[in-house]
Amino acid sequence: MQLGVIFPQTEIGSDPGAIRDYAQAAEGLGYAHLLAYEHVLGANIATRPGWRGPYTQRHTFHEPFVLFGYLAGLTKTLELVTGILILPQRQTVLVAKQAAEVDVLAGGRLRLGIGIGWNEVEYEALGEDFHTRGRRCEEQMAVLRALWAQEAVSFTGRWHHITDAGINPLPPRRRIPIWIGGGAAPVLQRIARLADGWFPQFRPDDAGKKLLAQVHEYARQAGRDPAAIGIEGRVSIGTRTPDDWAKELQAWRQLGATHCAVNTMNAGLDSPAKHIDAIRRFKEAVG
Repeated sequence: MQLGVIFPQTEIGSDPGAIRDYAQAAEGLGYAHLLAYEHVLGANIATRPGWRGPYTQRHTFHEPFVLFGYLAGLTKTLELVTGILILPQRQTVLVAKQAAEVDVLAGGRLRLGIGIGWNEVEYEALGEDFHTRGRRCEEQMAVLRALWAQEAVSFTGRWHHITDAGINPLPPRRRIPIWIGGGAAPVLQRIARLADGWFPQFRPDDAGKKLLAQVHEYARQAGRDPAAIGIEGRVSIGTRTPDDWAKELQAWRQLGATHCAVNTMNAGLDSPAKHIDAIRRFKEAVG
């Protein structure tokens, strides 16, 4: 199982040196990947009574493609992972271009995690339709894969029209793994049919096993080998003990996770140095 870190988006701040130090520390400690959340903008909840979203305009979110372009030149082995990029609120061809560029600069180290998101405020501001996001996402995946694989593409779909055109440079592997986050029934079916991997939102318990079994059954129905779909778990350090971390990591391993990442946010760490110390302590605790 590959072990990574979750970039502490909302707590690391905006000092480029601190961001560099965190990524290089993660790589130096032997972590295999760095996963970054994304939101383009946050809502001002002062004008939205009853707001239930977890983020507002006061939460820091570094734009992942720009962030990864920076980190590509500062790291050598660390896989760079979006977890997740809200794909339907972005222009597909532009995402293909940006992702390919990051993959080129990083020497083939990008994994693109995508999802459909929950924040209608972002869709409104970005000029995209919140209500068709699931259906558009599937067509977007087909467009991305075609543009990464072929020098020139012709594509006619419901939302995309490309006439004999392509991006350059292409990704070194002519493909970028696409993983999906989410847990609603249509999303599980989409993962089973189309995704290279899944970011589940459950804990590695009996309920989680049932959801995973459902995805595997959907995959078999679609003619796919369930083993071809990667699984990435997450362990939050919170206020729990190192023994708790190790037990949860082992539970993910027993569930069949191919990847797992440690989350140090929301643990009362008030500096980038403390986040670095936390991922060091986690690595020492779990081996």
